[in-house]
Amino acid sequence: MDRTRSRAAAAALAAGDTLVVAASFFGAYALRARLASEKLAAAQPLSAYLPLVAIVVPAWLAAAAIAGVYRARTPDPVPLAPGRVAVATLGMAGAALAGAFALHTLDVSRLFFALFAGLSLSATLGLRAVARASLRRTRRPRKVLVVGTGEAAEEVGAALARHREWGVQLAGYVDAGDEGASALRPVLGALTDLGAILQREVIDEVVFAGPRGHLEALEPAFLTCEELGVGARLVLNFFPHKLARMSFEDLDGLPALRFDTVPTHLGALAAKRAFDVLGSALLVATLSPLFALVALAVKLTSPGPALFRQKRVGLNGREFWFLKFRSMHEGAEERLYEIATRNEMDGPVFKMKDDPRLTRIGALLRKTSVDELPQLWNVLKGEMSLVGPRPPIPGEVLQYKRWQRRRLSMKPGLTCLWQVSGRSEISRFDDWMQLDLRYIDTWSLWLDVKLVLLTIPAVLLGRGAR
Repeated sequence: MDRTRSRAAAAALAAGDTLVVAASFFGAYALRARLASEKLAAAQPLSAYLPLVAIVVPAWLAAAAIAGVYRARTPDPVPLAPGRVAVATLGMAGAALAGAFALHTLDVSRLFFALFAGLSLSATLGLRAVARASLRRTRRPRKVLVVGTGEAAEEVGAALARHREWGVQLAGYVDAGDEGASALRPVLGALTDLGAILQREVIDEVVFAGPRGHLEALEPAFLTCEELGVGARLVLNFFPHKLARMSFEDLDGLPALRFDTVPTHLGALAAKRAFDVLGSALLVATLSPLFALVALAVKLTSPGPALFRQKRVGLNGREFWFLKFRSMHEGAEERLYEIATRNEMDGPVFKMKDDPRLTRIGALLRKTSVDELPQLWNVLKGEMSLVGPRPPIPGEVLQYKRWQRRRLSMKPGLTCLWQVSGRSEISRFDDWMQLDLRYIDTWSLWLDVKLVLLTIPAVLLGRGAR
């Protein structure tokens, strides 16, 4: 029921996990040393293993964030999520093994890694089981009084009834003069009786869910709660919203409601940016010989520059220079009118199989998506992300329907749901837009990782590339 408590529980759980993972590391070493015998080589000194400690702890936190270990799917403050914990454990063990290779400690025992992974998984799951059991034993039900008897109050009561795991009991309702009041029970009195009700009953919190037009009438009731030391919440149902997530902010002392349709969690967004920077930097370093060969091939097979620069629209309408290896003859944009009637995609986007403007090498670059690789520079600059809706040209944006413009609310990317779903095989522009909006509405770090992995076979097989 309280996001602040959920976040605090997640932070406490992450701290506990960090401790048990570190303890599992040393426990695995102790077990490996004890198992040393004539048939099993003696363990190396502990000093040979210590550098790995600096890898396993941040590796666990990173793997847990990607796997969504601390992102509860239910309001339970201590999510068990054994599958997610197992994925995070494997990711951490893999990072530790890679670290051993990078540190040239190849003789670190493989048995140690197996023991470490097993102990870590058992310990983190055990910590969760103990924490959940302790909370259930010690948590006393909080009694909540709902002010209001209308539709909003009915929804609050129904939510409390659905989520027993919140540890909240409904004490009753207070009649706030709602129009069209429903037959909610029990009603403990009128709004003017609130002070007496709070002194008579055991109430831990008051939820104000009265009519929207009666805010001024609720002010004395708020002050009554403040005077008696009872916590209060206000159901903020002033503005209808279907997709936006509502949050509360303090603007230098001014309370403000915020509605967002895009992810706003700073930690997850920072991890996405780190993923972009590390991934694009690694790809640029690895593929730099290929870049040089492709640039040379483009220059030798047709007149013009190796790189093609085009103005595209990014986050919330920001324009930037988008880079590609040139795959068409010079002046191709000016010749678009000649083949405009042969567009195979409805809507403002032009897609055509066997476009006559393509050069011979350009057709191959398009088929293999190698022409897109210079956009890694756009990713490094922060204009694009590895994963996100493809960036449109300004002329296309001018033709968007109102609901389609929401795809600009996240940073554009190299790959996306459309990219791994067949690209140009999706001929309806609206279907493409719906895929982008689905990505925005369901975004997670794990989704980005999955889309990057799915892009590899899509590119190798050339599905829908034009």
